[in-house]
Amino acid sequence: MDKMLMRSLMFVPAHSEKLMTSATKLSADVLLLDIEDSVQPLKNKQIARDMVLKYLEEGKFKGKHIFPRINDRESGQLLKDVTQLSVKGVDGFMYPKAKTGKDIYFFDKLLETIEYEKGIETGTFKIIPLIETASAVMNVQEICSVSKRVIAVAYGSEDFITDLEGIHDNEHLSLFTPRALIAMGARAQNVIPIDTVHVRVKDLVDLEENLKLSVKLGFEGMLVLNPIELELVHQYYSPTLDQVKHSQTILELDEEAKKDGKGVAIIKGKFIGPPFVAKAKKILKKHKLVLNKK
Repeated sequence: MDKMLMRSLMFVPAHSEKLMTSATKLSADVLLLDIEDSVQPLKNKQIARDMVLKYLEEGKFKGKHIFPRINDRESGQLLKDVTQLSVKGVDGFMYPKAKTGKDIYFFDKLLETIEYEKGIETGTFKIIPLIETASAVMNVQEICSVSKRVIAVAYGSEDFITDLEGIHDNEHLSLFTPRALIAMGARAQNVIPIDTVHVRVKDLVDLEENLKLSVKLGFEGMLVLNPIELELVHQYYSPTLDQVKHSQTILELDEEAKKDGKGVAIIKGKFIGPPFVAKAKKILKKHKLVLNKK
C-alpha cells in the first residue's frame, strides 16, 4: 500500500445512522467507524457492525479510507468485529488498548487466519494501534515494529491520563512527554504518528495552539471528534505554498550542484545538504497526496 494521507482520522459512532450518513459527506482523510467506546449498550455493537456492512455494500463510503475501531481482546467482542468486518472496502482496523507488542502480534495473527479462511491476500488489512496506556507509551517502538500491518499509531490521551492517574491540565503540559515519545517512537520505525483528540471541540483557538505544537513534535495527523475541526486540522498538516516552492528550489539547486560536481548547494547563504534535500522530497510527496485528495 502506498503511503496514505492521514491528516484527519475522524471517529464516527457506527450505530448512529444519522452520524454515519453525515460521515459520507465529510472531507476527513480516514473514517474511524467506531464499534468500541461510543457504542453502548452492548446490544448496539451488532447494530454498528450491521450498519458498517450496509453502508459499504451500498457504496456510500466509496473512495474513502475506512478503519473501524474494534473492541479489544478482553472485551469478548473482538472476534465478531473482525470476522464480520474484514470485507472489501475496509482498509484495516484501529486496535484499542494495546499495551505491548504482544497485543499487536496476536491481532496480526488473528487477521492472518481470517484472511486465509476468506481467501483474502495475507496482509490486506492494516492496523492502527491506539496508544492509550502508560505501558503502550513505554513500548511504542515494539508496538510499531512487531507487525508489517502497522502503518500508523495514534495517541489516546484521556485513557492514558486515567491509566497514569494523572491530570489533563488546561495547558496540556501533562500530555507533552507522551506525545513526544509517541512521535519519536513511530518515526524511528517508519510509522505515521497521529496526535490525540482535542477534547474541547468548540474551542478552535486552543485547537490551533495544539496543532502548532503537534506539527513541531512531528505528528502527521490528528484524531478528530467534530467536523468543525477538519478545516484547521487539514491546514496545519498540509504543506504551505511557501514550503512547496522552497522545497522545489532546494531540489533544483541540489541537481545543479551535482551537475557542477559540488557536494552541496547554497540558498540565501545557507548550505543545502542531504537532510534538507530529504525533507524537501517528503514535503513535495505530501503535497502530491493532498492534491490527489482534492
